[in-house]
Amino acid sequence: MSLFDKANDKAQEAVGKGQEELGKAVDSPEHELKGKVRQHAAKASYAVDDALDCVKSKTQNAPLVSLAIAAGVGFLAAKLLGRR
Repeated sequence: MSLFDKANDKAQEAVGKGQEELGKAVDSPEHELKGKVRQHAAKASYAVDDALDCVKSKTQNAPLVSLAIAAGVGFLAAKLLGRR
């Protein structure tokens, strides 16, 4: 995750908070809801990017373990999907 992406997610979260507060101030449930949705979307994007960074660093530190896990997941998926 680049620094720009992190800054963008934080900016979107702040914009969402402002939109939510505006909706409360002018008694507009639509703006309030849109603000909440924008905040949660930014937080989710930030969490996903952090998880991807974590997976990337783990796979770089232990590539054989990562390969074994991926092979196991692929084997289980093939077994489950092959039964249908």
